[in-house]
Amino acid sequence: MTRHVVATVDQIPPGQRLLVNLGGREIGIFNIAGEYFAIGNRCPHNGASLCKGRIVGLVEASEPGAYQVSRRGEFVRCPWHGWEFDLRTGKSRCEPDRTKVRSYDLKVEPGGALTDDTLRAETFPVSVEQQYVVVEI
Repeated sequence: MTRHVVATVDQIPPGQRLLVNLGGREIGIFNIAGEYFAIGNRCPHNGASLCKGRIVGLVEASEPGAYQVSRRGEFVRCPWHGWEFDLRTGKSRCEPDRTKVRSYDLKVEPGGALTDDTLRAETFPVSVEQQYVVVEI
């Protein structure tokens, strides 16, 4: 699996998100109180950009009119139809056994760990042919 450095921790403050494009996939990186999670940006219900959605908590009710909010900032609400997805697992609150958005493994690593020989930028052959720059993938 290819690893991608996407940001420094100070570029994504707690409660915020960063949208990145990795290999043609839009992925949202979310900071929940210092923990980082990554999910696909496309809502599986109807294709909306989840990263444009509101970050919310879990609202639960034991009876009508008596509700409480827990897990503050751990869900993203689809901006089109309000479907909510758990940022930790990608599961939908509407249909948790059937509907989920793709989640990705994410790590925070010290800068020194990125300088060893195990991480290298992917390179491609480049040539100039009659004034055209050509990249081979």
